[in-house]
Amino acid sequence: MKIKRKEGREVCRVHKTADGVTYLTFPGLERTGAVRHLFSTREGGVSGGIYASMNLSYTRGDKKEAVDENYRRIAACLESSVEDMVCPDQTHTDHIRLVTAKDRGKGVVKPKDYRDVDGLITQEKGIVLCTFFADCVPLFFVDPVRKAIGLSHSGWRGTVQKIGKKTVEEMGRAFGTKPEDIYAAIGPSICQDCYEVSEDVIEEFRKAFPGTRESGEMSYPQSESPDQACLENGSGIPKGHNEFREPSCRLWYSTKPGKYQLDLWEANRQIMLEAGIPASQIEVTDLCTCCNPDFLFSHRASCGQRGNLGAFMKIL
Repeated sequence: MKIKRKEGREVCRVHKTADGVTYLTFPGLERTGAVRHLFSTREGGVSGGIYASMNLSYTRGDKKEAVDENYRRIAACLESSVEDMVCPDQTHTDHIRLVTAKDRGKGVVKPKDYRDVDGLITQEKGIVLCTFFADCVPLFFVDPVRKAIGLSHSGWRGTVQKIGKKTVEEMGRAFGTKPEDIYAAIGPSICQDCYEVSEDVIEEFRKAFPGTRESGEMSYPQSESPDQACLENGSGIPKGHNEFREPSCRLWYSTKPGKYQLDLWEANRQIMLEAGIPASQIEVTDLCTCCNPDFLFSHRASCGQRGNLGAFMKIL
């Protein structure tokens, strides 16, 4: 399968096990020597139909036994067990949970006893933090000095609430983590050219990023909306949507009245910089979920008919 990478860059490394499980890693996180991590793809699981094949969601209609097996295969890639995994309760909040040994297995082999959690942090060896995606942005944080990690889920709401910065702050409070020691990664998710949002979303970003400046004249193509064109060209975005980029700024550009293409990758990079993480220690994905719907689950490209990808990380 040919993978479409952004701007010819190659950031995420592709790995494939003998039994076909295909997953991604970030070189910078690997070089710390402090963690084992991965981001799953659609390949190497046992789920069928719209969930094919490595679906990691128990709540979208897939067979439980298939999802159980998928988790076992991911755990094997991490040299862990499903009993070591801890899952959040993602509801697009900015809430961070400190994970300890008593949380082992929650969300996979035993029920969660917490609600509304979109970020996890820990300093305990062997615990596998897990977060889930199908276009939203995975955020990885590694402090190799204090042997602490964080994983967060950042959709547009989480990005506006700056969950990335709050994850860094919580690691500081809990473990004494200093931002300048952190190595971070922004994982596979929807790219700017595929992510159309409305005026109300952009208004929230104007408030959250007050230093952002817009420029240019209004100019719009005559084309149908992404809702009408869903899956017509494989991405859910109408042909020719890139021809007009005004008014524009670093984080968004306009395609038609009241519609904008939003860059969650750059927004989260700016949030990490604001939190104090050095630019040289931030890796930004080169893979868009919506551009690669056969390789990665994408809510937008599939019009909601899909499974979930997962980000996983543990301290060595």
